[in-house]
Amino acid sequence: MTKRIVHIVLLESSLELVPFEIAGHSSVIRSAKKRGKKPSEILLDKSLHYHAMKKLREAEKRGRPDIVHVSLLEALESPLNKEGFLRIYVHTYPGDVIFIDPSTRIPRNYNRFVGLMEQLLTIGKVPPDTAKPLMYVKTMRIEDLIENVNTHGLILLRETGERKKPIEVVEYAIKNNYLIGIGGFPHGDFSEKLIKISKAEFSIYDRTLATWIVLSRIIVAAEAYYGLL
Repeated sequence: MTKRIVHIVLLESSLELVPFEIAGHSSVIRSAKKRGKKPSEILLDKSLHYHAMKKLREAEKRGRPDIVHVSLLEALESPLNKEGFLRIYVHTYPGDVIFIDPSTRIPRNYNRFVGLMEQLLTIGKVPPDTAKPLMYVKTMRIEDLIENVNTHGLILLRETGERKKPIEVVEYAIKNNYLIGIGGFPHGDFSEKLIKISKAEFSIYDRTLATWIVLSRIIVAAEAYYGLL
């Protein structure tokens, strides 16, 4: 049996620089000044910019970069990744896609992670002075990502989807060479566009689970599939 790599994308992730429409809010200016940066150079963070975010569309889905932090630590430190069977991507709420080299070591310290993501989203790659960066970002549609990574479509892990065991989701994705999509946001649902282009929707539990919990269950299932555990 040919072993295909498992492709996972964190969709509409709560990771973005402060949008222009709230860059002039006092809480944003204050947090940027404290770090010696411009408002447009810092990550949107609900814990710091709660009042400013009330003016944003779909504010409940935004301003939680910690979700991506925990999820990437989980994924990149996993046996699945260490053995070369995982590729993980981050699709952000504004529509960028972050490509991550499997050898990347995400900072465990959250403040260092924030600085790294700010550099990435501002400059476009990290390290900035290399032809082969560990991470780089492109503005692209999910349809383009599906084609770019040579997969045949997208499946969603969604609370209202058909109930499946994690190993069944993994087997289905590998058999059909599908990209597995997990929501990278704290509340709300996938956009209608993502739901429309998905090939299937599955649920692994009857209630809402945190992004990193869903991710961990899929990774462990894939490790069992490949006989790594």
